[in-house]
Amino acid sequence: MSRLRLIILSALICALWYPALAGYPESPDSTATATQEVAKPKSRNLITRISDYFKEANKPKPYKKFDFSIIGGPHYSSDTKLGIGLVAAGFYSGDSLSIPSNVSLYGDVSTTGFYMVGIRGNHIMNDNRDRIDYNLYFQSFPRHFWGIGYDAGNDMANKSKFDEKKIRATVYYLHEFTKHVYFGPGIQYTYTNASRRHNPELWDGQDRITRNYSVGFRLQYDSRDNLTATQRGFLASLEQRFSPRFLGNDYAFSTTEVKFAYFHHLWKGSILASQLHGWFNYGNVSWSEMATFGGPASMRGYYEGRFRDKCAMDLTVELRQHVWRRNGLVAWLGVGSVFPRFSQVHFRRLLPNGGIGYRWEFKQRTNVRLDYGIAKGEKSFIFSINEAF
Repeated sequence: MSRLRLIILSALICALWYPALAGYPESPDSTATATQEVAKPKSRNLITRISDYFKEANKPKPYKKFDFSIIGGPHYSSDTKLGIGLVAAGFYSGDSLSIPSNVSLYGDVSTTGFYMVGIRGNHIMNDNRDRIDYNLYFQSFPRHFWGIGYDAGNDMANKSKFDEKKIRATVYYLHEFTKHVYFGPGIQYTYTNASRRHNPELWDGQDRITRNYSVGFRLQYDSRDNLTATQRGFLASLEQRFSPRFLGNDYAFSTTEVKFAYFHHLWKGSILASQLHGWFNYGNVSWSEMATFGGPASMRGYYEGRFRDKCAMDLTVELRQHVWRRNGLVAWLGVGSVFPRFSQVHFRRLLPNGGIGYRWEFKQRTNVRLDYGIAKGEKSFIFSINEAF
């Protein structure tokens, strides 16, 4: 393991244990006189402090302007193998009287050499009339590449290694023009470097280093009651991004991304969540910006990037059931595919997906999730925070 990864691993462990070690501040009794005996607080061992910290994590803290907690620990993923993950989640009110703003700091390091750091969140303003959605991350990942197109991803013999370094920053500013209807501009920057490619012919002659600058807008109808663990509501979102040459792009193309999600109560403690997602590129698209799925957010169970093409669509239906106290279970089914154009969408190329998961309420409306996804020819464990959608 390199020195850099050891430093990151040490920092994650320190950050994980600090809140438990820090304890709680003592408040001296101002009314105690010199003759009064002030009871000494009972000393708490390390296990008790950790237990108390997590017991209090999901309780509302109206006295705090910024409610911030940290969780982390070892995990195993089929993609990254054994690793240590750290997630710090915070909620704050700002000047909003309805939905709270949220921010998550996340980091991960694993035995394969993978490491990632990032920040994402939703800043709510003006009584939920304005919001800023953002996500910024850096990752270094010894990855696999199958090539471009359904046939390439379906042939497991194409699986080859390469090292990917990626930086992605996305920001959207949205304003509510009428009830639940938001519109606003956005920008995105992506840098991707593919080094040590074992089978470079799979890239079809494309550059191994790509930089993509895009501008666009988002139009959405959003009646969800919460943005991190939705229980009811509907989301319809349209994103349009443009990556023209005059912005410095070697690959000029446009992207249209649509999303429809619906959340509904079935019986006590249950939520039926469904999402239809489409990602469509037009023009000369680089390999790094092609549509794909898999990983922690969509079509869980598939290796993220195994199937990639100009366009992709996926549908997921998930049952979420509260079981006991802070514990819950989920089960989902999904289907998706990649294709260069709509005329090449075929029933026989639909890819199945399903899985089960465990949920633990780390904070109110913030779940730590462990998912086990089953896909065509592969399986995957996923450790993350917040719901997949």
